[in-house]
Amino acid sequence: MWIVWTLLYWFALVVFTIIFSILALFATFIDPGGNSAHQVARLWGKTLLLFSGVKVELSGDMESIKSDKSYIFMANHQSAFDIFALLAGLPIPFRWVAKEELFKIPIFGPSMRRAGYIPINRNNPRDAIKSLNEAARRIHEGVSVVVFPEGTRSEDGKLLPFKSGGFVLSIKSGAPIVPTALIGTFEIKPKGRFWVHPKTVTILLGAPIETKSYKTRDKETLKEIVFNTLQNLLSEKREK
Repeated sequence: MWIVWTLLYWFALVVFTIIFSILALFATFIDPGGNSAHQVARLWGKTLLLFSGVKVELSGDMESIKSDKSYIFMANHQSAFDIFALLAGLPIPFRWVAKEELFKIPIFGPSMRRAGYIPINRNNPRDAIKSLNEAARRIHEGVSVVVFPEGTRSEDGKLLPFKSGGFVLSIKSGAPIVPTALIGTFEIKPKGRFWVHPKTVTILLGAPIETKSYKTRDKETLKEIVFNTLQNLLSEKREK
């Protein structure tokens, strides 16, 4: 049966990505900076999960997540299905923090800007500071974001060391960090694999970690706290 789900997934990935990309493009013109593009992306994620036979369940400290506050959701990254699951399962609208190179792609890049996605320059230290300050301002104005602090997908499902950018961003913005454990996506489709093996993905939210008392010089301490918290969430769920 997983062969059928694999074929359905790749069909849906090509066809519905084109369809929803066009819809999202129009949404960014109609509602620039608003949540319309996110709603289109959310429907795209749900559609791909449906065609893959994958279900998503949300658990954890959901009572602490308030719709009128902005958060930085920091999630482990082990599969392309992380993106679909987060779009479908997170309870509040959010924007992605993405590398600046993506914003230079014709049509696609300007659409990302209009949708409110946040570019981060990883190559030039001076430009990186500027982009982090701009991103912090956007978050301070009420935009929640998702960050993969590992910076890339894990090839064995284990948590990789965290990069510092997301923690500098959280300190500058003062937004709480929500450790977000994704369980099950690695087993569905690891990095570089073709086949899809459907199962239920769990998004386990940890308690928000306040960052207002931290200074930029404390980023390593904050990084360690979030890493340990996320590691514990992953271990706790897998042991059940």
